[in-house]
Amino acid sequence: MTEILPVSDPAFAEYGAVWSNVDASLIGAIADALEAATPLPEATDYVPEDPAIQGLEAATKLAPALFGGLPVEFGWCNGHNLKLNCLEYHRTSEFNLGSRDFVLLLAKQSDIVDGKLDTACVKAFCVPAGVLVEVYATTLHYAPCNAEDDGFKVLVALPAGTNLNAPELLATCGDSELLWASNKWLLAHPESAEATSGAPVRLTGVNISM
Repeated sequence: MTEILPVSDPAFAEYGAVWSNVDASLIGAIADALEAATPLPEATDYVPEDPAIQGLEAATKLAPALFGGLPVEFGWCNGHNLKLNCLEYHRTSEFNLGSRDFVLLLAKQSDIVDGKLDTACVKAFCVPAGVLVEVYATTLHYAPCNAEDDGFKVLVALPAGTNLNAPELLATCGDSELLWASNKWLLAHPESAEATSGAPVRLTGVNISM
């Protein structure tokens, strides 16, 4: 059984940061909209940008602080999930906020060796509802996992355009063989649906289940 640490544990500092100084009214408005205006699928679904959140005054006020003025897409990842399946990373941080408690399975980009990552490197952190966390660009992550049986509803804030269609590459170099969507590099476990769809199979070891 994977140990689940609270996001307040000092170990989380290698993977991200807790933004504890955000105006509570902004956090509350976004969390309320996430809970009331977004669905809870039986499986897991992701929407890069949702007008129900994007149009909030709270989101407009928060956006410039997240990426230093870059345009921000406010979407969500909701549902029920207990498996690792994949890990992804971006060239930028990602911000998450849950209307319910949720668990993040995380690893570090430096854990990738010869293009592969052993899932034994993955750590689990529980994020309480109403807590905004930054997941660093060098941190691998994917869909949240359930903290409780009632599933999760998690804000996903990223620079606009992230996770849309992959660009046409004019040169193959660096880690471009892992590029799965715009600003999204993916490592799939062989047991995942993504691997079946052609995603690069680069996770070795157990497909972690919570």
